[in-house]
Amino acid sequence: MSAADPVRADLRHVDTWLFDLDNTLYPAECGFMGEIEQRMTAFVQKVTGLPREDAYRLQKDYLREHGLTLLGLMKNHGVDPAEFHALFHDLSLECLAHDPELLAGIARLPGRRLIFTNADDVHAERVLARLGLADLFEDVFHIGSTGYRPKPDPAAFQAMNDAHGIAPGQAAFFEDSERNLAPAAELGMTTVLVGPHAPASAAPFVHHRTARLAPFLAAAQVKEAA
Repeated sequence: MSAADPVRADLRHVDTWLFDLDNTLYPAECGFMGEIEQRMTAFVQKVTGLPREDAYRLQKDYLREHGLTLLGLMKNHGVDPAEFHALFHDLSLECLAHDPELLAGIARLPGRRLIFTNADDVHAERVLARLGLADLFEDVFHIGSTGYRPKPDPAAFQAMNDAHGIAPGQAAFFEDSERNLAPAAELGMTTVLVGPHAPASAAPFVHHRTARLAPFLAAAQVKEAA
C-alpha cells in the first residue's frame, strides 16, 4: 500500500469505515475548532485561576499527556465531564456547510460507517446534523462510550472494536491527528491522514494521506456491492 496519496487508493478489502469528526469531516480552515479552543482555555482559567496564557499552555500540556484536555482536568481538578461538554453545546455551527461531494463520497462506501470521536455525543450529533451526514452513519462512538479513555489510548480502540465486532484488517480509519492513527495501524487497520498537513506526513503507520477527504473517497477503489 503506497505511503503517498494515490490517485485511486485500493480499499476493496474494507467493509467498516471509521471516521473522526472534528477537522476530519469538515475542513480545519473553517475555524470551528478555534472557537472550541477559546472556550476551553477560558474554562481552564476558571478552574485553575491561571492567567490566560498559562491556562492555554496547561490545556495543551494536558492534551499531549492525556490525549484529551478534559482527562487532565478530570484527573487533576475533579472536573465533571458533563459540565465541560456543556461548554460547547451552544456553539454556532454557521461555519459548517453541506459538502455534496463529501456526502456522495461517504454514501458510496459499502458496509458499515461509524464515527469515532473524542467529543461527546451531543456535540457529535449537532455537527453531523449540520453537515447533513447524520443518516450516513450507523453509530457515534464518543468519549463517553470509551469510559473517558481518549484516542490514542489503545483501550479506546479496543472498546470500539469490542462494541461493534470490528475486524481490524477489514477496517479503515480516517483522522486529522497523526498520532491517533498509530494504534489503529498497530491493530491492522488501514489508516488515512486527512487535512492540509497530511501530504507532508512521513509516519510509517500512515498508509494514505489526503489534503481533502471528498475527492479521496470519490476516487478510492471500494468493494463492489453484493
